[in-house]
Amino acid sequence: MQSSSETDISTLEQNVDLQLKALQDAGAQRIFSDHGVGSSKAERPQLAAALDHLREGDVLTVWKLDRLGRATRNVLEVIEGLRGRGIGFRSATEGLDTTGATGTAMLTIMAAFAQLEWDTIIERTRAGLAAARANNRQGGRPRKVDAATAVKARTLKAKGVSASDIARMLGLSRATVYRYLAD
Repeated sequence: MQSSSETDISTLEQNVDLQLKALQDAGAQRIFSDHGVGSSKAERPQLAAALDHLREGDVLTVWKLDRLGRATRNVLEVIEGLRGRGIGFRSATEGLDTTGATGTAMLTIMAAFAQLEWDTIIERTRAGLAAARANNRQGGRPRKVDAATAVKARTLKAKGVSASDIARMLGLSRATVYRYLAD
């Protein structure tokens, strides 16, 4: 029996159809998918369901190794747990198959490279954010409310005006008004 886990769709790999087709071509009989949950997150209910569904003699097939997890240690722990239960592992994209010694060795190497790539992305992101901060730039979405508008909102609130009325007067949502009144 082939069970597959296509555990998440990352922002760089948004083509769900490509992943699903690859799993079906690999012989998947059941596909589990955590949409909108990055593989670095601890809570991945569909991955947990896929692991619980598997029985001895099954093969867990993932579209790509990093769909199982980002950290090398975590990936290897999951695969070792599968092996202990008599369950095989395959990665459709990398062509890894743990039913033999060579596949297990290659998996360890590939997981290490996946971890290196992930760590490099994190390092570059942190370096970019630090460089932006050094140039007095801040990442993220620009604030909708400037300092003067926030003072107006607080002044109106102090005069007893409701948050709904303040929002209407200033052209903001009520949630935004509450957020700035809480600061």
